[in-house]
Amino acid sequence: MGGHRKFAMATGMPVYFCDPRAPWQRGSNENTNGLLRQYLPKGTDLSGYSQDELDAIADELNDRPRQTLGWLKPIEAFSKVCC
Repeated sequence: MGGHRKFAMATGMPVYFCDPRAPWQRGSNENTNGLLRQYLPKGTDLSGYSQDELDAIADELNDRPRQTLGWLKPIEAFSKVCC
């Protein structure tokens, strides 16, 4: 975030920051937070989890079918365009 000006100048891409207290501008982020809360309630001390447990949660979340991908999993959609 601190280097956004340098990034914008180097890439020619504008950088957008959401307004404070405007969760509707951060839809993907808010959705991901809600999904994470199913596994890790707000305020959970992550030191009580091993890296393997956290990786398993990440794998489960990353392997979910997405409506925006026609209900494909991300790896399935990627495989269609990549290889």
